[in-house]
Formats: sequence, C-alpha cells, structure tokens
Amino acid sequence: MEPSGERVADAPAVPSSADQSETAPRRERIRLYRTEAVVLRRRDLGEADRILTLFTARHGKLRVVAKGVRRPQSKLAGHLEPCARTSLLLAQGRNLDIITQAQLVKPYRALRENEISIAYAGYFADLLDALTVEAQPNPAAYDALVSAFEMLDRGLDPFVIARIFELHLLTVTGFRPELYRCAGCGETLEPVVNAFSAEAGGVLCPVCRQAQPQALPLPVNALKFLRLIDRDPSAAFRLRLSDSLRREIEDPLRAQIRQVVERDLGSLAVLRLLTH
Repeated sequence: MEPSGERVADAPAVPSSADQSETAPRRERIRLYRTEAVVLRRRDLGEADRILTLFTARHGKLRVVAKGVRRPQSKLAGHLEPCARTSLLLAQGRNLDIITQAQLVKPYRALRENEISIAYAGYFADLLDALTVEAQPNPAAYDALVSAFEMLDRGLDPFVIARIFELHLLTVTGFRPELYRCAGCGETLEPVVNAFSAEAGGVLCPVCRQAQPQALPLPVNALKFLRLIDRDPSAAFRLRLSDSLRREIEDPLRAQIRQVVERDLGSLAVLRLLTH
C-alpha cells in the first residue's frame, strides 16, 4: 500500500530483455515519497549500511535503510544524525523503505554542544520510541518531540521541558493520567495532600488512597505544577522549584511511564547519572 504522504515521482525500473518484447508486461514502478523525520535509533547493517528508526511527521514511526551511509564519502551521513530534523525522500522497498535523499532542516547545534541537553534529547527519543508502534501516524507526538528539541536548543530548564514532554506524550499516545478528579471515586480533588497511583491511572483522594498504600504522596504544589504544564506549559518556566518539589513532580510521571512501558529506559539511567 502506498504511504499517505506526498508522492514525489514514479521512477521506472530498469527494463529487462523480456520487457522489450511486444508482449512484455507493464514495467514495475518504484514509489517515492517525502516526509520530515527525526532519527530515534540506528544500528549498523553489513559493512556500510544502517537501519534507522525514524519518527516522521506524516507516517509515525518507520524503520528504513540508509545505504552506504557509513562510508566516508557518503552524502547522506551528515543529514541523518540523531536529535535533528531532516527532510527525506524515500523509496518503497520490499521489506524496508530506502532513503534516497536527505536534507538537514534543523540541526539544533546549541543542544548538541551541551552534554546534559544531549542526554535529555536521547531520553525523549527513547521514550517516544517506547510509547509508539510502527506505521501509526501521530502528528501530535512528532510536534511534541520537535517542540522539546526547540526548547532544549534555546537553553530553557531541561527539567521543566522533560515534564512537559512526558505529560504531553502520555496524553497524545492515550496514556494520560487523571489530574483533576480522583482516579478511584471520580470526585473532584480537594487542595490537600493527595496521592498518585500509576495502577489506578492518576491522582487519588485521601479516602481512596487508603486502598492503595503503595501510592506516592502528592502534595498540593506538585499537583498544581502538573496541572499548570497541562494547561499553560510556558508559564512553568517562570517558577522557582525546590529540589524536594522537583522530586514530587517527577516521581508520578516516571511511575506512570513505568506502568505503561513496563521497563526502565536505558537512556534514563544515563540521564540520572549526569543530573543527580
């Protein structure tokens, strides 16, 4: 089936001798299409190729082949780096599609010059990979990743960027935690110390928390911050957050992610090593 993105051209395959006879069947055509993408992961294939996991604006997550990209003279190599936006021309292959052209759109140079920002960007890519499946378009997820890279490139607080990205990505992939009503009884939450339960799917009132002793305490200011990044993310950068409040904000989102992904992400261990 032809991808839903813009088709650039139909390039005819080289005809065989049989194709040149009067009774030759119609020649097979190669389907080409364009999309913008970010490289999430890559692994070597053979002596010179790579298999790339991309997240694209039009088609969601794709696995594609970049032929010859590991050769020193490759024209593709500089345009297929992680943590960058690239415009691609791809040809449909029998198993995996093949990159035929690549043009860097936004390299995020400031991001790539900062070790902490690189670690956060790697975590964002890893999380997006873990929460999505192949060939399922999700433009909102792509926009969330690009927006997070843009903010890192501008030098904004990476802690706040990470919480915005986590909550937004959980929302657009269907795993949003409940922040406004008790996930147990459905009642409106009061401005008291509540609790967060990933198993219940969100915040619990003090009464429902009694049945979930493993739930995380969620103080009033932590819940206020989570609601703020849900409603008005840019306002969160104007707040001063103590170390204890940062932990109270981070722990519920990480618990929700662990509940969905069912494992700890390798990139998260690297990030913790650099930031704690």
